[in-house]
Amino acid sequence: MPSEAVAKEDCNLLERLQNQVGISFLAKEDVLRCLGEGGRFVWYVYLLESKSAEGERYIGVTSDLKRRVAEHNAGKSSHTSKFLPWRVVTCIAFSNQAKATSFERYLKSGSGHAFASKRLW
Repeated sequence: MPSEAVAKEDCNLLERLQNQVGISFLAKEDVLRCLGEGGRFVWYVYLLESKSAEGERYIGVTSDLKRRVAEHNAGKSSHTSKFLPWRVVTCIAFSNQAKATSFERYLKSGSGHAFASKRLW
Protein backbone atom coordinates (compact mmCIF):
# COMPACT_ATOMS: atom_id res chain seq x y z
CA MET A 1 0.00 0.00 0.00
CA PRO A 2 1.53 3.38 -0.96
CA SER A 3 2.56 5.72 1.83
CA GLU A 4 -0.11 8.30 0.93
CA ALA A 5 -2.87 5.69 1.20
CA VAL A 6 -1.56 4.55 4.59
CA ALA A 7 -1.46 8.14 5.85
CA LYS A 8 -5.06 8.68 4.68
CA GLU A 9 -6.16 5.45 6.38
CA ASP A 10 -4.47 6.54 9.62
CA CYS A 11 -6.17 9.94 9.47
CA ASN A 12 -9.51 8.15 9.02
CA LEU A 13 -8.66 5.93 12.02
CA LEU A 14 -7.92 9.03 14.11
CA GLU A 15 -11.26 10.55 13.18
CA ARG A 16 -13.14 7.32 14.02
CA LEU A 17 -11.37 7.04 17.38
CA GLN A 18 -12.15 10.65 18.21
CA ASN A 19 -15.82 9.98 17.52
CA GLN A 20 -15.97 6.59 19.27
CA VAL A 21 -13.99 7.12 22.46
CA GLY A 22 -13.70 10.87 22.84
CA ILE A 23 -10.00 11.44 22.25
CA SER A 24 -9.20 14.93 23.45
CA PHE A 25 -5.40 15.09 23.07
CA LEU A 26 -2.86 13.45 20.77
CA ALA A 27 0.93 13.51 20.78
CA LYS A 28 0.97 15.62 17.63
CA GLU A 29 4.67 15.28 16.83
CA ASP A 30 4.55 11.48 17.13
CA VAL A 31 1.46 11.21 14.95
CA LEU A 32 2.86 13.50 12.25
CA ARG A 33 6.25 11.78 12.25
CA CYS A 34 4.65 8.35 12.08
CA LEU A 35 2.32 9.36 9.26
CA GLY A 36 5.24 10.98 7.42
CA GLU A 37 7.19 7.74 7.66
CA GLY A 38 4.23 5.83 6.23
CA GLY A 39 3.73 3.88 9.43
CA ARG A 40 0.92 3.52 11.92
CA PHE A 41 0.92 4.64 15.50
CA VAL A 42 0.34 1.68 17.68
CA TRP A 43 0.43 2.58 21.36
CA TYR A 44 -1.98 4.73 23.35
CA VAL A 45 -1.67 6.18 26.83
CA TYR A 46 -5.19 6.78 28.08
CA LEU A 47 -6.75 8.48 31.08
CA LEU A 48 -10.09 7.16 32.31
CA GLU A 49 -12.54 8.71 34.73
CA SER A 50 -15.34 6.86 36.47
CA LYS A 51 -18.84 8.02 35.55
CA SER A 52 -20.26 6.67 38.82
CA ALA A 53 -17.61 7.46 41.44
CA GLU A 54 -16.46 11.06 41.49
CA GLY A 55 -12.70 11.45 41.63
CA GLU A 56 -11.85 7.88 40.60
CA ARG A 57 -9.31 7.88 37.78
CA TYR A 58 -7.11 5.40 35.96
CA ILE A 59 -4.10 5.71 33.65
CA GLY A 60 -3.13 2.89 31.27
CA VAL A 61 -1.33 1.99 28.06
CA THR A 62 -2.56 -0.25 25.23
CA SER A 63 -2.20 -0.99 21.55
CA ASP A 64 -5.98 -1.44 21.11
CA LEU A 65 -7.84 1.38 22.83
CA LYS A 66 -11.38 0.38 21.90
CA ARG A 67 -10.87 -3.19 23.16
CA ARG A 68 -9.15 -2.05 26.36
CA VAL A 69 -11.86 0.46 27.30
CA ALA A 70 -14.48 -2.24 26.66
CA GLU A 71 -12.54 -4.57 29.01
CA HIS A 72 -12.49 -1.91 31.73
CA ASN A 73 -16.23 -1.37 31.34
CA ALA A 74 -16.87 -5.13 31.41
CA GLY A 75 -15.15 -5.39 34.81
CA LYS A 76 -12.15 -7.40 33.54
CA SER A 77 -9.60 -5.24 35.39
CA SER A 78 -9.39 -5.61 39.15
CA HIS A 79 -8.20 -2.01 39.46
CA THR A 80 -11.22 -0.54 37.68
CA SER A 81 -14.05 -3.04 38.20
CA LYS A 82 -15.32 -1.37 41.39
CA PHE A 83 -16.07 1.97 39.73
CA LEU A 84 -17.90 1.12 36.49
CA PRO A 85 -18.59 2.61 33.98
CA TRP A 86 -15.54 4.48 32.72
CA ARG A 87 -15.11 7.18 30.10
CA VAL A 88 -11.98 8.21 28.21
CA VAL A 89 -10.92 11.71 29.22
CA THR A 90 -7.65 11.89 27.29
CA CYS A 91 -5.83 9.62 24.86
CA ILE A 92 -2.32 10.18 23.54
CA ALA A 93 -1.03 8.22 20.53
CA PHE A 94 2.59 7.11 20.24
CA SER A 95 4.44 5.46 17.38
CA ASN A 96 6.75 3.68 19.80
CA GLN A 97 5.88 1.31 22.68
CA ALA A 98 8.84 2.37 24.83
CA LYS A 99 7.82 6.04 24.64
CA ALA A 100 4.21 5.20 25.50
CA THR A 101 5.22 3.05 28.48
CA SER A 102 7.66 5.68 29.69
CA PHE A 103 4.99 8.39 29.48
CA GLU A 104 2.47 6.22 31.35
CA ARG A 105 5.04 5.66 34.11
CA TYR A 106 5.72 9.40 34.25
CA LEU A 107 2.00 10.20 34.60
CA LYS A 108 1.85 7.83 37.58
CA SER A 109 4.75 9.62 39.30
CA GLY A 110 4.44 12.64 41.61
CA SER A 111 5.32 15.28 39.03
CA GLY A 112 3.34 13.37 36.40
CA HIS A 113 0.22 13.54 38.60
CA ALA A 114 0.68 17.31 38.85
CA PHE A 115 1.16 17.61 35.07
CA ALA A 116 -1.89 15.44 34.33
CA SER A 117 -4.06 17.35 36.80
CA LYS A 118 -3.14 20.64 35.17
CA ARG A 119 -3.11 19.61 31.50
CA LEU A 120 -4.90 16.30 30.87
CA TRP A 121 -7.85 15.77 33.23
